[in-house]
Amino acid sequence: MIILNGGSSAGKSGIVRCLQAVLPDPWLAFGVDSFVDALPAKLRGASGGIEFGANGEVNVGADFRALDTAWVDGVVHMARAGARVIIDDVFLGGPGSQQRWQMAADGLDVLWVGVRCEGTVAAGREVARGDRVPGMAASQADVVHEGVHYDVEVDTTRTEALVCARTIAAHVT
Repeated sequence: MIILNGGSSAGKSGIVRCLQAVLPDPWLAFGVDSFVDALPAKLRGASGGIEFGANGEVNVGADFRALDTAWVDGVVHMARAGARVIIDDVFLGGPGSQQRWQMAADGLDVLWVGVRCEGTVAAGREVARGDRVPGMAASQADVVHEGVHYDVEVDTTRTEALVCARTIAAHVT
């Protein structure tokens, strides 16, 4: 497994697509955005689900957490069954978020990747994308990395996704 952590608009999705292209074997990609998109509408903006504040803050409730645990367990089960898996996540809970993946993936070979991007650059990407809550990229740029430990880190502020992917691929065993 390869688990990428970085803030919103840091460039994780682009790196994942490039990793799938440069790694010699086929790898499946799963991202937190796809998980959130898969949630029923009644859990978006609801106290038990996921809420996005006006300034980019993200709040999650018990229903979200339960489904998130099932998602993590399901993705890890695929890896245990032999699938090569790349995860694109945002560790809003810092080391606690990493620990939930560590516990679920116990015994698996995991490459931990930090994807950094300066907040101002990520904020510019956020505006260009047009599908993000303003302020999310800047507020997450540093906080998602606090207390999290990585095997390799890349910075997309001035480095293209393909170069970052090649750096990560060099660490894949």
